[in-house]
Amino acid sequence: MRTNVPYLRPFALACLLAVFVSVAGVCFAQSYPNRPVRLIVASAPGGNIDLVARVVAEGLRAAMEQSIVVDNRAGASGILASELAARAKPDGYTLLVVATSHSTNLHLRSKLSYDTVKDFTPISQLGAACFAIAVHPSSEVKTIGQFIALAKSHKGQLSYATAGVGQANHLAMEWLKALGEFDVVHVPYTSMGAAATALMGRQVDVSILSLPAAIPAARAGRLRLLALTGAKRVAQLPDIPTVAESGFPGYEVEGWQGLLAPAGTPQAIIDRLSQETIKVLNRPSAVAQLAAGGLDPVGSTPQEFGAFIQREIAKWGKVIKQAGVRAQ
Repeated sequence: MRTNVPYLRPFALACLLAVFVSVAGVCFAQSYPNRPVRLIVASAPGGNIDLVARVVAEGLRAAMEQSIVVDNRAGASGILASELAARAKPDGYTLLVVATSHSTNLHLRSKLSYDTVKDFTPISQLGAACFAIAVHPSSEVKTIGQFIALAKSHKGQLSYATAGVGQANHLAMEWLKALGEFDVVHVPYTSMGAAATALMGRQVDVSILSLPAAIPAARAGRLRLLALTGAKRVAQLPDIPTVAESGFPGYEVEGWQGLLAPAGTPQAIIDRLSQETIKVLNRPSAVAQLAAGGLDPVGSTPQEFGAFIQREIAKWGKVIKQAGVRAQ
């Protein structure tokens, strides 16, 4: 007996179309890339953002057998690079490496020419690194608790150095100030190295420094490390506790880097890039290269990285609003 059910015809056509789109997407991803890919990096050459970008670029170049051209575009805390990427054609041939500032710029600036979330598609988080809170070795302070007690007893008299207004280490201290209910004066410098030099020269009382800036100076006896800002201790400094361990559970600050594409980039390409990036970051050679810069490789799915960005945006929005920080 034959059964003629007219409504099944459009349903069958829809299923065939879905299969065709899926197969076409897979084929497109497999043939991608067939020409050089531009990797816009939101920093100048040198430094952690550039380091992780070049490690990933080299790995993707080998995995996909195509040139990955690194295009460093420093300026305005990553805004110039993000503007370029947001306007690029969403075909997988323009990618963007951003850092923590990607989640803070929308709170620090009155207006951006792009939407931090809607104009980009997450691919993978790349790396992360905590900071170290340090004082001069001549200081009487040996723990975070002692530092906060000293700051409270000398309200507004102590100062701290950072790599600049709105930088991750600046916001890290502002968050700690709010949690600990103390006040210290912010002295912004132009780089992490300059902030470390100021602390070693006793021009300021405390600083939150990157591990590459802090560890050598601490081992040379030129700085004393009080605590780390990450969620866990690091292998190079097993005796240094985290801020969370020191009485502030939930406190976690890391400088991070991640890979994005312009919104609208085909999902098949996004998925392939994420998979290949995770493979690159798991290679022992990549782990060693990033460790030299004090970075831990991360690697995540597009969904995981997207959720991470949203959490960072929410976290820093609260800190920046409470502290009244504005970009200069």
